[in-house]
Amino acid sequence: MTKQLEAYIHHRVTGKPWVVLKMAMTMDGRTAAPDGSSEWITSQEARSDVHALRARCDSVMVGAGTVRSDDPSLTTRFVSGSDPQRIVLGKAPAGARAHPCWEVEGDLVDVLLELGGRGVVDLLVEGGATVAAAFHEQGLVNEYVFYLAPALMGGEDGHPVFVGPGSATMADLWRGGLRDVRKIGSDLRVEFRPLEGD
Repeated sequence: MTKQLEAYIHHRVTGKPWVVLKMAMTMDGRTAAPDGSSEWITSQEARSDVHALRARCDSVMVGAGTVRSDDPSLTTRFVSGSDPQRIVLGKAPAGARAHPCWEVEGDLVDVLLELGGRGVVDLLVEGGATVAAAFHEQGLVNEYVFYLAPALMGGEDGHPVFVGPGSATMADLWRGGLRDVRKIGSDLRVEFRPLEGD
C-alpha cells in the first residue's frame, strides 16, 4: 500500500489526518544548542529530503514558539512540488514568514478532527520539542521520520527532541517498529512507527 493511500484510508476511517513527526538531531539527541541555534544540524541533502517530505504531505505544522524563534517559511524548496498548507499551533506573530497560515488551538484530538474536516489528509509536524512531545505523548503520531547527524553536542543543556519528563524505567520505554533506515548525505534518515495495536 502506498503512503498516500494509507493516509487517505486513515483520514476516511478516523476523520483525522495521518500525522508524520519529523525531527532533526545530533547523535546524542539534541535539536538545538543552548542558545537556541539549530541551523544547520543536518546536511543539505537531508534538508532537501525534508522538502520532498513536505511536498508529499498536504500540510505542515509547527508551534508558535518555533515561529517566534526560527521564523520558518514552511515552503517546499530544492525539489519540485507544491507548498503544503501552513499551520501554526497557537498564534503566529504578525510579519512571520509562515503567513498566510491557519492558526489552530486547543486539544490536539479536536485540532486533528478540525483539520481532517477541512480536508487535511496528511499532516507533517516539524516541532518544536513542546509540540513534538504533545503529539507523541498522546499517541497521535502515525509515522516518525528522524534525521540524525554524525555530530555530538555533549552536556545537558542542549535542546532535547521532547520536553518534559520521559520514561521512569526501562520497562516504560516507548518502542516502535523500524520501517526504513538510509544514509542521506552525511546523515541517517530513520523512519519508524508505533507497533500495531498501540
